[in-house]
Amino acid sequence: MKKKNKTTRLVLLGLLSAIIIIQTFVPILGYIPTPALSLTIIPVTVIIAAIVLGPLDGAIIGGVWGVITFIRAFTFPTSALAPIIFTNPLISVFPRVMIGVVAGILFYKVLKDRMNETLAMSISGVIGSLTNTILVLGFVYLFVREPYANAIGVNVEKLLPAILAVVGTNGVPEAILSGILTPIIAKPLLKIRKK
Repeated sequence: MKKKNKTTRLVLLGLLSAIIIIQTFVPILGYIPTPALSLTIIPVTVIIAAIVLGPLDGAIIGGVWGVITFIRAFTFPTSALAPIIFTNPLISVFPRVMIGVVAGILFYKVLKDRMNETLAMSISGVIGSLTNTILVLGFVYLFVREPYANAIGVNVEKLLPAILAVVGTNGVPEAILSGILTPIIAKPLLKIRKK
């Protein structure tokens, strides 16, 4: 039985890693473009991994996304800002790892036994997504403030309001989307995993 669980875990890790790779390289699958902004849905995959497999495996899947982001910033940047921001592993890798850690711990240690499972998954989805947004933009402000401000054409003194605007326009809709999608996808997978 233990060997079967280990095999199932490895298969799910491989599958979720493959999904992350596909989402990263096929924009429509990882990012939902809208007229005003582009919503990143890759954190949902990391959050689902954390809920279905636990915080450690969520961190591994988040790490896969982070490492791909880091490598792409050097080799095949997704935007003019990527080489400025994502060549720092504290910005490209650490926040992605923390999505899995935060969402997994929040679901298993704080919410799961205190409320409806669907609501617990939804809240974990929202907080997991916001973890990524807040850490990435917070580290941008701390570590690459001046180059980032120059790249977006904002005075360094006015960078904080610009970053907060990104949290409001991108981060909040992404978090809401994560809160909706997470239970829809994670609930059936968790049932299959328990069997």
